Amino acid sequence: MDNPAPRIPNKSSRFSESIGLEFDEITATEVRGHAQLDENHHTPWGVVHGGVYASIIESAGSVGASYAVAERGQFAVGVHNATDFLRPSTGSRVQVIATALFQGRTQQLWEVIITDESTGKQLSRGQLRTQNVNLPENHA
Repeated sequence: MDNPAPRIPNKSSRFSESIGLEFDEITATEVRGHAQLDENHHTPWGVVHGGVYASIIESAGSVGASYAVAERGQFAVGVHNATDFLRPSTGSRVQVIATALFQGRTQQLWEVIITDESTGKQLSRGQLRTQNVNLPENHA
């Protein structure tokens, strides 16, 4: 991972750890990461819960969007998450790629694709719209 911008944490949050998400590379226009999904992420029916995919999309997009505005003393918060679940999975190592589609003064739009590394098939994809907001005083 390249050196994070000042105000972007250089480690995952406990929430990111619970969904298995790890960031490999973060830039202002792209985030790459991975997650090892297993029975800890299952629904009662034995497949990965859609909320895990939605959370990965929210996390990856928000981190990239926050990186893009960190130098302005801002971070990004999700305001709309549209996640499509393309195929069920019982678990695997997944690749996560988030790409900025639009980066404006007040909002950004990111696309995130989650792919099963062993098959190359997309499991889920989504778009995250974020709002750029000022960091709280104690974090500025």
